[in-house]
Amino acid sequence: MPIPRSLNLSVAVWFVSMSCFFHLVRPQNQTTATTDPDEARALNKIFATWKITATDAWNISGELCSGAATEDSVSIDNLAFNPLIKCDCSFLGSTICRIIALRARGMDIAGPIPEELWSLVYISNLNLNQNFLSGSLSPGIGNLTSMQWMTFGANALSGPVPKEIGLLTDLRSLAIDMNNFSGSLPPEIGNCTRLVKMYIGSSGLTGELPSSFANLVDLEEAWVNDIQLTGQIPDFIGNWTKLTTLRILGTSLSGPIPSTFANLISLTELRLGEISNSNSSLQFIQGMKSLSVLVLRNNNLTGTIPSNIGDDFQLRQLDLSFNNLTGKIPASLFNSRQLTHLFLGNNKLSGSLPTQKSPSLSNLDVSYNELAGNLPSWVRLPNLQLNLIANYFTVGSSNRRVFPGLDCLQKNFRCNRGKGVYFNFSVNCGGPDIRSSSGALYEKDDRELGPASFFVSKTQRWAVSNVGLFTGSNSNQYIATSVTRFANTSDSELFQSARLSASSLRYFGLGLENGGYSVTVQFGEIQIQGSNTWGSLGRRLFDIYVQGKLVEKDFDMHRTTNGSTARVIQRIYKANVSENYIDIHLFWAGKGTCCIPAQGTYGPLVSAISATPDFVPTVDNKMPSKSKKKIGIIVGAIVGAGMISILVIAIILIIRRKRKRAADEEVLHSLDIRPYTFTYSELKTATQDFDPSNKLGEGGFGP
Repeated sequence: MPIPRSLNLSVAVWFVSMSCFFHLVRPQNQTTATTDPDEARALNKIFATWKITATDAWNISGELCSGAATEDSVSIDNLAFNPLIKCDCSFLGSTICRIIALRARGMDIAGPIPEELWSLVYISNLNLNQNFLSGSLSPGIGNLTSMQWMTFGANALSGPVPKEIGLLTDLRSLAIDMNNFSGSLPPEIGNCTRLVKMYIGSSGLTGELPSSFANLVDLEEAWVNDIQLTGQIPDFIGNWTKLTTLRILGTSLSGPIPSTFANLISLTELRLGEISNSNSSLQFIQGMKSLSVLVLRNNNLTGTIPSNIGDDFQLRQLDLSFNNLTGKIPASLFNSRQLTHLFLGNNKLSGSLPTQKSPSLSNLDVSYNELAGNLPSWVRLPNLQLNLIANYFTVGSSNRRVFPGLDCLQKNFRCNRGKGVYFNFSVNCGGPDIRSSSGALYEKDDRELGPASFFVSKTQRWAVSNVGLFTGSNSNQYIATSVTRFANTSDSELFQSARLSASSLRYFGLGLENGGYSVTVQFGEIQIQGSNTWGSLGRRLFDIYVQGKLVEKDFDMHRTTNGSTARVIQRIYKANVSENYIDIHLFWAGKGTCCIPAQGTYGPLVSAISATPDFVPTVDNKMPSKSKKKIGIIVGAIVGAGMISILVIAIILIIRRKRKRAADEEVLHSLDIRPYTFTYSELKTATQDFDPSNKLGEGGFGP
């Protein structure tokens, strides 16, 4: 049946009216929804205590829950707004707004956390990362039962971690890393069974991982670095089968590595280091086919490297350095299509380098092994970082041009052995030539080194070796510079550059006269600067070895200067040189913060190194000049030629003399009248026993 035109018109008018009504109602509801008064007072008190203000992007006309705070298009992680809150205005018929998220990140907020924060019970996302918050976390944190994402990382918080965190059973991410907490991890955190991410590294906590953490089976990411955990690595970590990232570095945990780790087949990144008494093999990684980053450094691993490790894995970075691995290097490692960084140094690997290499492999460290033989032709390829020192390689003339001084850094340090040619050396690490106030010339060390590299000075007086890839850093710069002036030195320029390393940094003094030396190592922190800011909270720790002997463990630059970053540190160590070289080794053992003030801020840093004799030298302290070398060669050649000439002349004379004697005998034997010859007895009888009366004459021609 056809619909009357009047009815159509009525329906159209009704739709237009209702549309206008809803458009009028919506803004009215928005304008009438206001921030809960108690929460508004609490947030204003918090901001006043922290001396920060809400921006007009969301605090419009004094209404906190307005603008960006309520817009769905603006997330709490939007860096364009800081600080920022997010509100939910659906309460009490959309008339009341509750604060559900707060971010005040990287603002250098100082002082304690106000108690009012714990009254924001609807908050589910709290990010106070990178500030200078101090004091303790209140047990009132247990009030925040809606909390899902909670970050207190990179602050100066202290005291125990409250057990009330265990009441936050909906918690998905917990970050308390890079603080100064004390005591042990509360077992109650094991109640947070929905945790997906846990960051507790560099937090200051000690003790064991609570057994209740076995409940955290939803974990996908766990950072447990630089924390003094004790006891054995718990088996239950193998039950965290959803893990994609696991970092356990610089702890006091002991081995062996649990066999349950073989269950972690979802891992894409595994960093495991400094496990004492490990004596484990690499069998547990066989099923981890999704790994792209595998770092098993400094774990006392034994056995051989699996032959299929390059074929069945998707590795981009592999670090097995500082272990006790034996056997040959699998050729599959060098043929992997994805692998770019390979660190195998400081093991007991033998054999030779594989004859082929994948184009992707651009950084290779095999230093301090027992490798031998000729170097393959691919070592001369461009854009390739290689550290080949301390092996038994045969370094031919063509490779000497590519790696100047490599033969000097093979096992036994072959150059200038014996008496030696030098009795001191001084190096300005990372900087140019500098004459110190004492008159010593610190030689420049400004060569760009990479993750696997070495350098020998032209005079073969000193050398440097660097190994390691900075985690999380895209720049991977191994020299730091600054214009910082240091207060307690007259040689401040010497400390405006520094050599850095992500793992192992060695300096060698070469060709030294044997005897006792004083080794001076100087440090000036030029990366972690300032005070009372989050960027000053970084802690750099590393070990120092001289001649293979540990002279300082967990050397802490921040603690040594009592927190001052404008003071130079000088250490003097005694060293005995018996084989014409000094080895100064700065080694990162997984400790210290990783990411303050930027990702990759950790590991050894050194400004200057020098060595002077504790005896009266007898050498010239300089390399023989080229002219002297030429003279020596010429004199040697002349002397050699002279000896050969004399020998030739002597041989000619002997031959001629023999020939003349043979000719004379031939003439004598050719005579027709031959002389008579008599025996001695015949002459005695004929002369009556040589009676004088029978004498006919004397002399050669008679009387």
